[in-house]
Amino acid sequence: MNPIKQFSQERFERIRKNRKNGKLVNAARDFMRESTLPKYSYNFTWLGCPIIQYPQDMIAMQEIIWDVKPDLIIETGIAHGGSLIFSASMLELIGGDGRVLGIDIDIREHNRVEIEKHSMYKRIDMIQGSSIDEKIAKQVCGFAKGKKRVMVFLDSMHTHDHVLKELEFYSPLVTKGSYLVAFDTIIEDMPDDMFTDRPWGKGNNPKTAVWEFLKTNDRFKINREMESKLLITVAPDGYLKCVK
Repeated sequence: MNPIKQFSQERFERIRKNRKNGKLVNAARDFMRESTLPKYSYNFTWLGCPIIQYPQDMIAMQEIIWDVKPDLIIETGIAHGGSLIFSASMLELIGGDGRVLGIDIDIREHNRVEIEKHSMYKRIDMIQGSSIDEKIAKQVCGFAKGKKRVMVFLDSMHTHDHVLKELEFYSPLVTKGSYLVAFDTIIEDMPDDMFTDRPWGKGNNPKTAVWEFLKTNDRFKINREMESKLLITVAPDGYLKCVK
């Protein structure tokens, strides 16, 4: 067998075995629970900009961006801007004219300044407003018009109703073979008392929104291989591949 193909096959087999390895799966689950309250995901930067993500999900994001090579990446939720910088840097490596569009209800001035002075800002556009406002959604559709490969990352308000509305608004923009990723679906798998100071929690979060969305939408399938590969991820059931 070709050594490249052989390596790929061995990797596939390892990933498949991960989901059957109870000790490994439980260790990953324990780590996710223990690392959430200490804000482990707040510890990292990308090209100097804070990115509130687990490194494992950052690796997954680069894999799907590199594979799809999107013309446009739409991101709801900006915060410090690290994810925008991350996506823009991937598009820079790929080459071409790909752009990143970020949407946030409150782009804080100090964060906007840092984003705008970054070298990757040349590939970034931002819209301030609610991602589930129909006027904002129409603006986003305008950005996506004519794009051949569109990818969407949802990482703003994490309540069921909000994420479900985002899924309804932005899933039609995702092109076949690309991805829609709903982050923080892990909320559903956390203890009941984990998010007492938040409007979301068990039964009311991105994962429950994804489950409801998939009941009536057959364009997307959960990428189970990605979950088995990562094990440590904030997005179980959240890596949705567009298959139609």
